[in-house]
Amino acid sequence: MATLFSTLALYFSFTLLCFHLIAASFSPIDHYLINCGSHEPKTVDSDHRYFTGDSTMSFLASTGTISLTDASPSPKSSPIYHTARVFTRPSKYKFLIKNPGTHLLRLHFRRLISSSLDFNNAKFHVLANGFVLFNSLSIEMGQDFEIVKDYVIGVDSDVLVISFVPIDNSKFAFVNGIEVISAPKDLIADVAQYVRFDKNEQIHGLLKNGFETVYRVNVGGWKVTPFNDSLWRTWVADDEYLKSNDGSSKVHFGGRINYQDGGASREVGPDNVYNSARVIRSSGDSVSKLNMTWTFPVIGGYMYLVRMHFCDIASVARGMLFFNVYVNDNLAYENLDLTSVTNGMLASPFYADVVVDGDSSGVLTLSVGPSNMSLPRAVDAILNGVEIMKINNSVGSLDGEICAHSVLKSWKKGSGSLYPMLAAVFLLLIAFVIMHRRRAGATDSGTWWRLPTEIPKVNMKYSNQLSSNKL
Repeated sequence: MATLFSTLALYFSFTLLCFHLIAASFSPIDHYLINCGSHEPKTVDSDHRYFTGDSTMSFLASTGTISLTDASPSPKSSPIYHTARVFTRPSKYKFLIKNPGTHLLRLHFRRLISSSLDFNNAKFHVLANGFVLFNSLSIEMGQDFEIVKDYVIGVDSDVLVISFVPIDNSKFAFVNGIEVISAPKDLIADVAQYVRFDKNEQIHGLLKNGFETVYRVNVGGWKVTPFNDSLWRTWVADDEYLKSNDGSSKVHFGGRINYQDGGASREVGPDNVYNSARVIRSSGDSVSKLNMTWTFPVIGGYMYLVRMHFCDIASVARGMLFFNVYVNDNLAYENLDLTSVTNGMLASPFYADVVVDGDSSGVLTLSVGPSNMSLPRAVDAILNGVEIMKINNSVGSLDGEICAHSVLKSWKKGSGSLYPMLAAVFLLLIAFVIMHRRRAGATDSGTWWRLPTEIPKVNMKYSNQLSSNKL
């Protein structure tokens, strides 16, 4: 029994130490965790992070919003999903930015049980820094599960504005939680390989775009929760995406991951991603001809940044691993030698970024396999992790063909059309009265109704108010 308690104590001490190391490894300058709709100063989420209630701070820059509390919250859900902020008109949050540059933005959604609102009427867009991030019409937000939308956007000013715009007056928007975190400088590179059937070349200027993470996969390992990631990300296991695994096997590494200056950092990929992998290994004198292939459903019409994480935790010596990498059946890297890019060090992480087009097939494929330099009785291919990020389209949208300006313009047009219509009807009635009096032969100008000059002024005031309500 004493041995059991000693083991448990050692385990919890080690876990606590790991948590402190993760927390200490990255300290973002901008770090906002907002519990939307909450009146509590602090709420601890399921990953032991402290979220601030938006009712207690000045982040919310709009009035007339609704603070909603779930009438019957699920005990299994994080406390940040027990409240929501509801918007019946375009509204916005403003965050002061101390560290301009790349930022992580996470939005949390979960429909609440409410007697006053029907969440089937929640139809809305979300905008940030000129990008259309989200259109609630494009996904099914069920009652019993949470949705986390994960973005990377550049912020070149001292304010980040996030806007929620209902589709029209009969709909509403809502959000349960918001995270705004300044990202490490090496999280997104400005350069990547652009790969398609007729070309393989470098492209520049990636940081001008917005990104939405659609897949984050721990290959050969288990689910990684935000508690074990220094950027509070979730990595899922790869089993459901693996198309073929004949001849492959999982490997796990219990040693130290050798992070190096200039290479992948723990913020790019945590230890729990790099200490597991899937490999192809030759067992005899001949090299296997098999590839490991993963398939990911994607939406056509967008370009995608595919990040592959590699860490040779399986070879017995340096210079023995050579393999090819294919994306959408096109050769991205030939005879990739990890030791040549990790200063000859094993168990040292490396990542490669490839940009591809999402075609009409609706599927993105990734394969690794032996090359013509692979050696018998050695590891012939390896992959540790995959991230797939959607890149905004030509109108600055990550969800649909509508731009941010059109979203706001369409709402203003729909919501403001009533007042000019009423004014026009009123003017027509006055004109009718004047014509009627003239026909009746009225001569006393003092009894005439003069066209009211106040109506155009009121109308112009309303119009100016709409046009100045920038989101």
